[in-house]
Amino acid sequence: MLMPSIFGENLFDDFMDFPFGGKKINTMMKTDIRDTDSTYELDIDMPGFKKEDIKAQLKDGYLTISASTSANNDEQDKDGRYIRRERYAGSCSRSFYVGEGVKEEEIRAKFENGILKLSIPKVENKPQVEEKKYIAIEG
Repeated sequence: MLMPSIFGENLFDDFMDFPFGGKKINTMMKTDIRDTDSTYELDIDMPGFKKEDIKAQLKDGYLTISASTSANNDEQDKDGRYIRRERYAGSCSRSFYVGEGVKEEEIRAKFENGILKLSIPKVENKPQVEEKKYIAIEG
């Protein structure tokens, strides 16, 4: 008999953290990152979402991708009685540090076949050059 679990898919997942067993990987927003000469290329799996459901924000060097969706699958018979009524609402979010020098207009994004493709330019972090100041010595 299947029973709902408030702890996840398996009641023992949270209690049994064996060192050789490993943790389960989150299945939402799986991301592949490629390092090219001038960019980082991200492919983020977002099945079930539409382009309108996805938002990207760049703030303080962090690129945050978030998405939310809801579905209502009402089916009625000819007399208006429900045969099936299912509703779903969900959201997910993920952040990546891309650097303080990256600007929004430099990031390219494309969404097709449930995959969000991002191209983020590499920005060389130049250390700030501190101007040397000398203390005047009298005498």
